[in-house]
Amino acid sequence: MDWSNVTAEDLIDALREVDWSSPPRPLPEFFSRFTVPRSYAKWNSRLKCNLYYYRTNYFLMIVFILGMGFLRRPLAIVAALMTALTIAFLNDSFAGTFSEKVTRSVRQFSPHLAAKMRPHLTPVIRGRPSVKRAIYICGWPRWIFVLVFSSVSFILWFVSCGLLTLSWALLTGLLATIIHASFRTPNLKARLNTFREEFRAVWRNYSEL
Repeated sequence: MDWSNVTAEDLIDALREVDWSSPPRPLPEFFSRFTVPRSYAKWNSRLKCNLYYYRTNYFLMIVFILGMGFLRRPLAIVAALMTALTIAFLNDSFAGTFSEKVTRSVRQFSPHLAAKMRPHLTPVIRGRPSVKRAIYICGWPRWIFVLVFSSVSFILWFVSCGLLTLSWALLTGLLATIIHASFRTPNLKARLNTFREEFRAVWRNYSEL
Protein backbone atom coordinates (compact mmCIF):
# COMPACT_ATOMS: atom_id res chain seq x y z
CA MET A 1 0.00 0.00 0.00
CA ASP A 2 1.35 3.43 -0.97
CA TRP A 3 0.67 5.45 2.18
CA SER A 4 1.74 8.66 0.49
CA ASN A 5 -1.52 8.57 -1.49
CA VAL A 6 -3.66 7.94 1.60
CA THR A 7 -5.36 11.06 2.89
CA ALA A 8 -6.06 11.83 6.53
CA GLU A 9 -9.77 11.21 5.90
CA ASP A 10 -9.01 7.78 4.41
CA LEU A 11 -6.86 6.93 7.43
CA ILE A 12 -9.62 7.96 9.85
CA ASP A 13 -12.17 5.87 7.92
CA ALA A 14 -9.80 2.88 7.98
CA LEU A 15 -9.25 3.21 11.73
CA ARG A 16 -13.01 3.49 12.24
CA GLU A 17 -13.81 0.37 10.22
CA VAL A 18 -10.87 -1.93 11.06
CA ASP A 19 -11.10 -4.58 13.77
CA TRP A 20 -9.57 -3.35 17.04
CA SER A 21 -9.97 -6.66 18.88
CA SER A 22 -6.51 -7.84 17.86
CA PRO A 23 -3.94 -7.80 20.71
CA PRO A 24 -1.29 -5.06 20.80
CA ARG A 25 2.08 -5.63 19.16
CA PRO A 26 4.81 -7.04 21.45
CA LEU A 27 6.89 -4.44 23.27
CA PRO A 28 10.21 -5.67 21.77
CA GLU A 29 8.73 -5.06 18.32
CA PHE A 30 7.15 -1.77 19.39
CA PHE A 31 10.51 -0.38 20.59
CA SER A 32 12.85 -2.21 18.23
CA ARG A 33 14.20 0.17 15.57
CA PHE A 34 14.08 3.94 15.16
CA THR A 35 15.47 6.03 12.33
CA VAL A 36 15.07 9.60 11.14
CA PRO A 37 12.93 9.90 7.97
CA ARG A 38 14.90 11.21 5.02
CA SER A 39 12.20 13.46 3.60
CA TYR A 40 8.77 14.85 4.34
CA ALA A 41 7.17 12.30 2.00
CA LYS A 42 8.91 9.45 3.86
CA TRP A 43 7.81 10.87 7.21
CA ASN A 44 4.22 11.31 6.03
CA SER A 45 4.04 7.74 4.74
CA ARG A 46 5.72 6.31 7.86
CA LEU A 47 3.41 8.22 10.20
CA LYS A 48 0.25 6.88 8.55
CA CYS A 49 1.58 3.33 8.32
CA ASN A 50 2.58 3.21 12.00
CA LEU A 51 -0.64 4.84 13.20
CA TYR A 52 -2.58 2.11 11.43
CA TYR A 53 -0.33 -0.83 12.33
CA TYR A 54 0.28 0.08 16.02
CA ARG A 55 -3.19 1.51 16.62
CA THR A 56 -3.91 -0.74 19.62
CA ASN A 57 -0.54 0.06 21.21
CA TYR A 58 -1.09 3.80 20.86
CA PHE A 59 -4.61 3.56 22.28
CA LEU A 60 -3.40 1.61 25.34
CA MET A 61 -0.46 3.98 25.77
CA ILE A 62 -2.74 7.03 25.90
CA VAL A 63 -5.06 5.27 28.36
CA PHE A 64 -2.04 4.34 30.52
CA ILE A 65 -0.78 7.93 30.53
CA LEU A 66 -4.24 9.14 31.52
CA GLY A 67 -4.36 6.57 34.32
CA MET A 68 -0.93 7.58 35.62
CA GLY A 69 -1.92 11.24 35.54
CA PHE A 70 -4.93 10.56 37.78
CA LEU A 71 -3.48 7.85 39.99
CA ARG A 72 -4.56 9.69 43.15
CA ARG A 73 -8.03 10.56 41.83
CA PRO A 74 -10.21 7.46 41.49
CA LEU A 75 -13.11 9.45 40.06
CA ALA A 76 -10.86 10.81 37.33
CA ILE A 77 -9.73 7.27 36.48
CA VAL A 78 -13.38 6.33 35.96
CA ALA A 79 -13.74 9.39 33.74
CA ALA A 80 -10.69 8.28 31.75
CA LEU A 81 -12.21 4.83 31.23
CA MET A 82 -15.50 6.41 30.14
CA THR A 83 -13.63 8.61 27.68
CA ALA A 84 -11.74 5.61 26.29
CA LEU A 85 -15.02 3.71 25.91
CA THR A 86 -16.56 6.69 24.11
CA ILE A 87 -13.69 6.74 21.62
CA ALA A 88 -13.91 2.96 21.19
CA PHE A 89 -17.60 3.25 20.29
CA LEU A 90 -16.58 5.23 17.20
CA ASN A 91 -15.03 2.06 15.77
CA ASP A 92 -17.55 -0.02 13.83
CA SER A 93 -16.08 -3.38 14.83
CA PHE A 94 -15.95 -2.58 18.55
CA ALA A 95 -19.49 -1.17 18.53
CA GLY A 96 -20.84 -4.29 16.84
CA THR A 97 -18.95 -6.66 19.13
CA PHE A 98 -20.01 -4.75 22.26
CA SER A 99 -23.66 -4.77 21.17
CA GLU A 100 -23.55 -8.48 20.37
CA LYS A 101 -22.03 -9.46 23.73
CA VAL A 102 -24.50 -7.33 25.69
CA THR A 103 -27.42 -8.76 23.71
CA ARG A 104 -26.24 -12.31 24.40
CA SER A 105 -25.98 -11.60 28.12
CA VAL A 106 -29.46 -10.07 28.21
CA ARG A 107 -30.91 -13.00 26.24
CA GLN A 108 -30.08 -15.37 29.10
CA PHE A 109 -32.67 -13.80 31.40
CA SER A 110 -34.93 -11.85 29.00
CA PRO A 111 -35.21 -13.12 25.41
CA HIS A 112 -37.99 -10.61 24.68
CA LEU A 113 -35.78 -7.65 25.66
CA ALA A 114 -32.86 -9.09 23.71
CA ALA A 115 -35.05 -9.26 20.59
CA LYS A 116 -35.69 -5.53 20.87
CA MET A 117 -31.94 -4.90 21.11
CA ARG A 118 -31.22 -6.40 17.71
CA PRO A 119 -29.96 -3.96 15.04
CA HIS A 120 -32.39 -2.70 12.45
CA LEU A 121 -32.32 -4.37 9.06
CA THR A 122 -31.00 -2.32 6.13
CA PRO A 123 -33.07 -2.50 2.92
CA VAL A 124 -31.24 -4.37 0.15
CA ILE A 125 -31.71 -3.69 -3.56
CA ARG A 126 -30.15 -6.09 -6.08
CA GLY A 127 -27.89 -7.63 -3.47
CA ARG A 128 -26.49 -4.33 -2.20
CA PRO A 129 -27.65 -2.08 0.66
CA SER A 130 -29.84 0.77 -0.58
CA VAL A 131 -28.29 3.17 1.94
CA LYS A 132 -25.09 3.26 3.95
CA ARG A 133 -25.34 0.85 6.84
CA ALA A 134 -25.98 2.65 10.13
CA ILE A 135 -24.33 1.36 13.29
CA TYR A 136 -26.62 0.42 16.19
CA ILE A 137 -25.65 -0.50 19.74
CA CYS A 138 -28.20 -2.56 21.65
CA GLY A 139 -30.92 -1.43 19.25
CA TRP A 140 -30.11 2.29 19.58
CA PRO A 141 -28.18 4.50 17.14
CA ARG A 142 -24.50 4.72 17.99
CA TRP A 143 -24.51 8.49 18.34
CA ILE A 144 -26.80 8.19 21.39
CA PHE A 145 -24.24 6.05 23.23
CA VAL A 146 -21.40 8.37 22.20
CA LEU A 147 -23.35 11.40 23.39
CA VAL A 148 -24.34 9.84 26.72
CA PHE A 149 -20.91 8.43 27.57
CA SER A 150 -19.09 11.61 26.51
CA SER A 151 -21.48 13.73 28.62
CA VAL A 152 -21.01 11.50 31.66
CA SER A 153 -17.24 11.51 31.25
CA PHE A 154 -17.18 15.31 30.95
CA ILE A 155 -19.24 15.64 34.14
CA LEU A 156 -16.83 13.29 35.94
CA TRP A 157 -13.85 15.29 34.66
CA PHE A 158 -15.46 18.49 35.90
CA VAL A 159 -16.37 17.05 39.31
CA SER A 160 -12.90 15.60 39.84
CA CYS A 161 -11.34 19.00 38.96
CA GLY A 162 -9.04 17.27 36.52
CA LEU A 163 -9.68 19.14 33.28
CA LEU A 164 -6.25 20.80 33.29
CA THR A 165 -4.53 17.53 34.12
CA LEU A 166 -6.59 15.85 31.41
CA SER A 167 -5.37 18.38 28.86
CA TRP A 168 -1.73 17.79 29.81
CA ALA A 169 -2.15 14.00 29.86
CA LEU A 170 -3.83 13.96 26.44
CA LEU A 171 -1.20 16.29 25.03
CA THR A 172 1.56 14.05 26.40
CA GLY A 173 -0.09 10.92 25.03
CA LEU A 174 -0.66 12.40 21.58
CA LEU A 175 2.88 13.81 21.47
CA ALA A 176 4.37 10.44 22.45
CA THR A 177 2.26 8.77 19.76
CA ILE A 178 3.37 11.18 17.04
CA ILE A 179 7.04 10.92 18.06
CA HIS A 180 6.98 7.12 18.05
CA ALA A 181 5.06 6.91 14.76
CA SER A 182 7.47 9.39 13.16
CA PHE A 183 10.70 7.58 14.08
CA ARG A 184 9.67 3.92 14.26
CA THR A 185 10.84 2.26 11.07
CA PRO A 186 8.01 0.24 9.46
CA ASN A 187 9.00 -3.42 9.42
CA LEU A 188 8.05 -6.18 7.03
CA LYS A 189 5.13 -7.22 9.24
CA ALA A 190 3.61 -3.75 8.97
CA ARG A 191 3.90 -3.74 5.20
CA LEU A 192 2.42 -7.24 4.86
CA ASN A 193 -0.39 -6.33 7.26
CA THR A 194 -1.36 -3.25 5.25
CA PHE A 195 -1.27 -5.23 1.99
CA ARG A 196 -3.53 -7.86 3.58
CA GLU A 197 -6.00 -5.23 4.81
CA GLU A 198 -6.03 -3.65 1.35
CA PHE A 199 -6.76 -7.04 -0.23
CA ARG A 200 -9.61 -7.66 2.23
CA ALA A 201 -11.14 -4.28 1.42
CA VAL A 202 -10.95 -4.93 -2.33
CA TRP A 203 -12.39 -8.43 -1.92
CA ARG A 204 -15.21 -7.13 0.28
CA ASN A 205 -16.13 -4.51 -2.32
CA TYR A 206 -15.97 -7.13 -5.05
CA SER A 207 -18.24 -9.55 -3.17
CA GLU A 208 -20.89 -6.83 -2.77
CA LEU A 209 -21.22 -6.40 -6.55
